[in-house]
Amino acid sequence: MNTASSTRDRRMRKAKTQVEPPEDYGFFGPDSITWKVWGYPTSLTVGFQRAVVIEELDPFLIAAVDDTGKIYTQPRIRYDHTLRYFAIAAFADSRTATKAAEILVKVHGRAFGTEPISGNAYDANDPGQQLWIHLTAWHSILYAYEMYGPGKLTPEEEGRYWDECAIAAELQTCDPADIPRTREGIREYFARERPRLAASEAAQAMMHQLLDAKVMFPPVPWFLRPGAWVVSRTLRAATIATMPAWQRALGGLHQPRIVDRLLRPLMTLVFWMVAQSNTAQLLLLRWISPSTYPVVEPVLRPVLPRRLVTTTPAEAFRRHGVDTPVDAYRKLLDRRTASAERSWSRHTDEQWSNLPAAASSGTA
Repeated sequence: MNTASSTRDRRMRKAKTQVEPPEDYGFFGPDSITWKVWGYPTSLTVGFQRAVVIEELDPFLIAAVDDTGKIYTQPRIRYDHTLRYFAIAAFADSRTATKAAEILVKVHGRAFGTEPISGNAYDANDPGQQLWIHLTAWHSILYAYEMYGPGKLTPEEEGRYWDECAIAAELQTCDPADIPRTREGIREYFARERPRLAASEAAQAMMHQLLDAKVMFPPVPWFLRPGAWVVSRTLRAATIATMPAWQRALGGLHQPRIVDRLLRPLMTLVFWMVAQSNTAQLLLLRWISPSTYPVVEPVLRPVLPRRLVTTTPAEAFRRHGVDTPVDAYRKLLDRRTASAERSWSRHTDEQWSNLPAAASSGTA
C-alpha cells in the first residue's frame, strides 16, 4: 500500500469532517441561558413541536400557513426550514442570523390576504403575529425543558432567559419592548390572547398534522417503520402532555391524564440519556432536520468561533449592512402600496432554501 497516498486520504477525510468555525458567538454564547435551555435535547423535539402546534390557534397565522399548503405537500421541508430558523436565532453567528432575519421577512413578504372566517386582513410579517410566534416558541422551549429536562430555572436564570428572548425578538418585526420579562407576564400575555384564538377545521387538521412526527422523518426501510411509528406516537403524546386543557379542547386533542403522568418520568429519562452524548444529539438532529445540523454542530462539538465575542442584533445589522426586520417590513409595505402587489398562493421558499449554513463559509 502506498504510504503517501494513505496519508493523503486520511487528511482528506479529516478535512471533510472538520467543522468550519463561526465568525462569532452570535447574540448569546456559551454562558447564556438560551444556550443552556435551547441546547438541551427537549428543545428541538418536544419544545419545537409544541410551539408550531399551539401557533396554529391564531386564526390569522393559520390563514397564511393554510394558503401555502406546504405543510401537507412538503411537510419535511417545512419542518426543516422552520426548525433551522429557530436554531439560527439561538446559536448561529451574527452574520448568519441577520441574513436569516432578512430572508424571513422576504419569504413572508407576500404571505398576506384575507382571513376567511372574519374577513379581516392577515399579514405574516404583522408585528402582533410575529410576537405570538416568538413568545409561543420561547415559552414552549422553556416549558419542555422544565417538564422533561433538568427542571425549573432559578429566578435569576429565568429573568435572564426572558431578557434574551427580547434580544432575539429584534430578528423579527415585533417590538422587543412587548416581551414580558417574568413568568407571570407570560401568563398574562397568553390570557390576553386567549379570547381571539380559535380552532377552525383547518387549524385542527394542521395541529394533527404537525403532531405527527413522522412528517419530519426521512424515508425509512420497511423494517424500521414500526419503530418510527412508536417514536412518532410517543413524541405526540409527550407534546400534548405539555398543553393546557383549554388548548387541547380547542385543538380537538384528547389524551387521558394518566398518560401525561406516566410519560413524564419516561421522557425525562430518555432526554437525560440523549443529553449525555453530543454525538447522539447530533445524529438525532441530522436525522430529523439536515439543514439545522450545521447550525448546531459547532455548539455541540464544540468549535470555537473566530472571534470569542457576542454582539447585539442592532450592531450586527449595522455591521453586516442588513436592514432590521422593522425597516425591511416598512419598505415592503411601501412597495406593496405603490405596486398593488398581490399575495402568493401556494408559494415557495427558494430564498430560504438558498440561505447558507454558516455565513462565514457559505453555510447555515
